[in-house]
Amino acid sequence: MLANIVVSTFLEGGWVMWPILMTFFLAVCIVLDRAIWWLRFRLTLQVDKQEQARAAIGSGDFATVWLLSRNATDPYLSNLNEGMTHARTSMLAAMQLHATHLIEKSEARMWIISTLITLAPLLGLFGTIIGIMGSFSFVGDEQLAPTKVSGGIAEALIATACGIAIAISCLLPYNFFRKRVAVLRGSLERWINHTELLVRSAREHGHDLETFAANHARR
Repeated sequence: MLANIVVSTFLEGGWVMWPILMTFFLAVCIVLDRAIWWLRFRLTLQVDKQEQARAAIGSGDFATVWLLSRNATDPYLSNLNEGMTHARTSMLAAMQLHATHLIEKSEARMWIISTLITLAPLLGLFGTIIGIMGSFSFVGDEQLAPTKVSGGIAEALIATACGIAIAISCLLPYNFFRKRVAVLRGSLERWINHTELLVRSAREHGHDLETFAANHARR
């Protein structure tokens, strides 16, 4: 029963409902893709090992840090390993470059959602115009005018409502994902800056990461 109502309403909306339907399916796919990415990201986090790595850096135990970060699935530990691998050149630059790639992955396909937020209402508005134009084309026929005008207005309202609904449905997850990206960016910046401070502290106590990296490279 509900399916029949949905189908009949969809058909009453006119041909513009087909591109609106395409935007809906595209929006669902992108939102699911981003939701799965963030879920996987959350599952890879290993907070305990992150704290162990920080403590080891502060004490100058770079061998432990290397073991914790090598082949790690945790993005922060991978970032740390990237920095240690390039410690003889620029640890900070290597970690920042790795963080940039991670941020780019977190923002992937977000531009599509942003586009759909604007496109869907425009398609609905376009359907409104088409429906009203079709309505007024029958005004001169007294017998058909009431039926055709009401049908055209209904078509216009259906298209507009669907376009706005899709835009609202996209706006909420879009803002949520943008917030997650901002939080991730700030978290990575704090992680990199804190790591740099810990490495400097270890160096002041006679533990040089560059020396460790050079010795490790010769093995």
